[in-house]
Amino acid sequence: MPESAPVCGIVMPISSIDGCNEAHWSDVHEILTEAIEDAGFEANLVSNADDVGIIQKRIIQNLYENPIVVCDVSGKNPNVMFELGLRLAFDKPTIIVKDDRTSYSFDTASIEHLEYPRDLRFSRIVEFKDKLAEKIKATHERAMSDSNYTTFLKHFGEFTVVKLDKKEIPGQEFILEELAAIRLAMNRVEQQPAARSAPATFNNRLNVCMRGMPDFELVKAVNAVREYEQVKSAELENRGDDHAHIMIQFKPESELARAEVRSMLVDKARPYRIKSRAAAFKKIAG
Repeated sequence: MPESAPVCGIVMPISSIDGCNEAHWSDVHEILTEAIEDAGFEANLVSNADDVGIIQKRIIQNLYENPIVVCDVSGKNPNVMFELGLRLAFDKPTIIVKDDRTSYSFDTASIEHLEYPRDLRFSRIVEFKDKLAEKIKATHERAMSDSNYTTFLKHFGEFTVVKLDKKEIPGQEFILEELAAIRLAMNRVEQQPAARSAPATFNNRLNVCMRGMPDFELVKAVNAVREYEQVKSAELENRGDDHAHIMIQFKPESELARAEVRSMLVDKARPYRIKSRAAAFKKIAG
C-alpha cells in the first residue's frame, strides 16, 4: 500500500456488547481493515492518533478530517451511534455496516447498510469484504468529483453543514492549552468517588485469539508479551484443535501498553487466521 494512501476512519465497538466479546470485535476490526486496505486506503480507528491528547478531541478531529469513514453500528453501541451522528452532521462520506442480527435504527434506516454475518462465516465474509472495498472506492470517487454529494443531510433540505474552525496559535500557547485540558480531565477523575478513581474504559485484561498459529510461534508470541514491563502475566489457553487464545493481565494504568500488545498480537496472528478460515471453508465446501 502506498505511503500516501488516504485514511479511512473506522467507528466500531471495541468492548463487549450485545453478546459479543472483545475477541469478536477484534476479528471484525481485522475484517474491516483488510477491506479498507484492499480499497487502497489506510485504516485507522478514529480514536487513534500519532500525538498524545484528550481522546474526545482526537475523535472529533478525525471524524471531521478523515476523507471517508466506515461505521459499524452492530449492537447499537451508544458511543458509536453518537460518533456516527457527528460524522453525518459534518456531511462527510460515510459507509454504514452492521451484522445480520442488529436491527435498523429509525433515524439512519434511509442510508444503505452493508451487512455481514455475526458468526463471521468465511464465505459470506469474503463476499462482504469485496462489497465494502468497492463501496469505499466508489463513494470516495463520487464525493471527490461531485460537489453536491451527500451521505445523509442534504436529502432532507438545505442545511448549513457543521464546520470546525481552525486557528494558528504560537507553540507556547498551544502547549499551555493542552496542559489546561489535561489538568481539567485529571481534576474530573480526582473528583470521582474512590471506588471509581480508575478510568472506567481501562480493562487490565486482554484476550487475543491466535487461531491457526503453530505451537512454536505461540510460544514465541507469549514470550514477546512477557517482555513488556507492564504485563503481569500471559498464559496460553487451548480452546480446541488448532485454536488457542493468549490471556494477558496487565499492571494498573497500562492502557497504552495494552493497546500496543493487542496490535502486535493481531499482526502476528492475522496470516494464520486467514489460512485457518480458508482451510475451514474448503472443508465445508467439500
